[in-house]
Amino acid sequence: MFLLYLQNISVYNLTLQVADLSGEGLSTTATAVIFIDDINDNAPEFIANEFTIEVSEDMVGAEIGHISVVDKDQPGTLNWLVDYTIIDGNDSGLFSIKTEPDTNRGILFVEKSLDYEKVDKHILTIEVKNREAVSPGAPQTLRSSAKVIVTVTDVNEAPRFVEDPRELNVPEGLTAGSFLTVYTVTDPDTKQQQNISYGIQYDPADWLMVDVNTGEIFIQQKIQRGSPFLLKHRYIAVITATDNGEPPHTATGTLEIHVTEVNDFPPVLYPQHGFLCSQWDKDDGVLLWALDGDLEPHAEPFHFEIVPDDSEYSQNWTISHLNDTHSQLRARQDVSEGTYSLQIRVSDSGQPRLSQDHTLNVTICFCSVKGDCTPGAAAILGTHVGLSFGAAMVILTSVLLLLFLILLVAVSDCLHRRLHHKGLLAASEDDIRDNILNYNEQGGGEEDQDAYNIDQLRNPDEVLPSTPIRGKQPIRRDAPFNYGQPHYPKRPPANPNDIKDFINEGLDAADNDPNAPPYDTALIYDYEGEGSLAETLSSITSRASDSDQDYDYLSDWGPRFKKLADMYGDH
Repeated sequence: MFLLYLQNISVYNLTLQVADLSGEGLSTTATAVIFIDDINDNAPEFIANEFTIEVSEDMVGAEIGHISVVDKDQPGTLNWLVDYTIIDGNDSGLFSIKTEPDTNRGILFVEKSLDYEKVDKHILTIEVKNREAVSPGAPQTLRSSAKVIVTVTDVNEAPRFVEDPRELNVPEGLTAGSFLTVYTVTDPDTKQQQNISYGIQYDPADWLMVDVNTGEIFIQQKIQRGSPFLLKHRYIAVITATDNGEPPHTATGTLEIHVTEVNDFPPVLYPQHGFLCSQWDKDDGVLLWALDGDLEPHAEPFHFEIVPDDSEYSQNWTISHLNDTHSQLRARQDVSEGTYSLQIRVSDSGQPRLSQDHTLNVTICFCSVKGDCTPGAAAILGTHVGLSFGAAMVILTSVLLLLFLILLVAVSDCLHRRLHHKGLLAASEDDIRDNILNYNEQGGGEEDQDAYNIDQLRNPDEVLPSTPIRGKQPIRRDAPFNYGQPHYPKRPPANPNDIKDFINEGLDAADNDPNAPPYDTALIYDYEGEGSLAETLSSITSRASDSDQDYDYLSDWGPRFKKLADMYGDH
C-alpha cells in the first residue's frame, strides 16, 4: 500500500482484464483512467525571511513593491491561493497588502503620506495563509511569516500656511505704510536648510505689499470701504511662499480682509430753508432730517439741538424727536413775521460721535387758506428768495424759442423777395444751364470750352446786335440753288415773356430750311471765326467731279437714305 501524490502523477491509465474458467477460458480487457484530486496538504511559505523596499515620502496610494511565496498545491485552486496579513509595524495604517491572483504574490501599497523627517524606516511583519484550511496531516512550514523593511527617502516638500484662510478685521481709511499682519508658513523639510520667500499672487485693488523675507504685510494704498473690489465688505488676497529646494515648491494662502466701518462723516442737515405760518399753531413745525455717509452703527439715530442752549432762539424754538432720522422744529409761542437763522447741531451715534452745526433759515409768513405763503413772503425773504434752477431753464428755453421763430420768419421773407424779383429764367441761381459747355473735341488736347452765355436770355435788352458772319457760308454741294433762304429772327425780343415765341420761330425756320444738311452730309468750311486755337480746316471736296459720281447705290441703302437717293438720283 502506498500514498498517491498529485505532485508526482496526476492521472493513472489502467488496463483491466476479465476471464472466465469455463470451457476454453474466454477473457476481455478494458481501460480505466484515474484522476488524482488535490487536497491542501502543502502550506505556503515565503521564498525569503526578509524583504527590502525603498519608497519616497511623497508616494501616496501607489504600489511600492511585492513579496512572493511558494505553495506546492495545484496552481489556480483554492488550495493554492493565499492571503497576506500585516501583523506588526502598521499601527498607523500607512501600508496595505493585496494578493495578485495570477501569481499568488503579495503587492504592498502606501495608504497614507509618509514623513521622512519623522520616520525614515518602517519594519513590517507579514503572515501568509491558504484560503482553504490545510489538511491535518500536512507538514508544517518554517516560513509562514516574513519581515518587510520599508526605507523612506527624502523629497522636497512644499511649505504650508498654518492658517488658511487668515481672516482679519481692518478699519476703513487705513493709510499707506500701516502694518497689517504677519502671514508665514512652516517648512516640513526640517532636515534641510531652506530659505522661504514671500510674494503676492492676487491683489486686485493693489492695496498690499509683503516683505519677501519675513512675510510681514503692509498697506500701500488707503483702504476704501466703497471700493468695487469688495464683496460684502470683504477683500480677498492670495499670498505665496516659495522655498529654494530642488525642485522649488510654492504654497498659497488666502487672506480675507473684512473692512469695518469707521465714523468719518458727520451728518448733514436737511432742509436748509423752512416756512411757518404766522397764524401760530403749536402743532405746526418744520420737518428736519439728516443724512450720513457712514453706515451702521456710525449713523442713525441722529440727535438735533439748537445751539447755544442759552440763546434767544433756544427759548423761542424747540425740537421734538420723531424717529431715528427725523425731528420737528416748532415755535414755543407766537413769532412775528420775518426770517430767522437758527444754528442746528446734528450728531450721529458713532464711536467717536461726530456732529456738525448747520444754519437753518426759517421764514414766518402769512399763509393762505390752503396753508401756502402769500406773495408777501417774497419781500420778507429778501436776498434769500430767487428763481429755482428749473424755473430759470423754462424762461431761458422760452426766450430761445422766440428768437428762433423770429429768425425763421425773417429767412422766409427774404427768400420770398428774391423769388419775386427774378425773371422767367431766373427761378434758380444754380440753373444747370450755367454749367453747360460746348466741346468741339477733334482729338486730345482741344481747349474749345466756351460756356453758353445764359445772360443773353435772362437780359435780352442788354444783348448787343450780333456781328455779321464773316466769310462764306457753308455750301451744300447737293442743295438746289433756286430755293429761297429761310427768315430767321434777327434779334431776341425785348420782353422776356416773348422768349418762348422767339425760340419757336427759330426752330420753325431751321426745320423749313432746304439748305440744312442731313446728318451724314459733309460740309465745306473756309472760315472758322476769330480767335480759334485750331488751324483752318482744308476742303473736304472730292477729287472727282460731280459728273463722275454714281449715286444709284444710295437706293439700295434703305428708307433712311431715301432722301439722299432722291436728291442725287439725277446725277
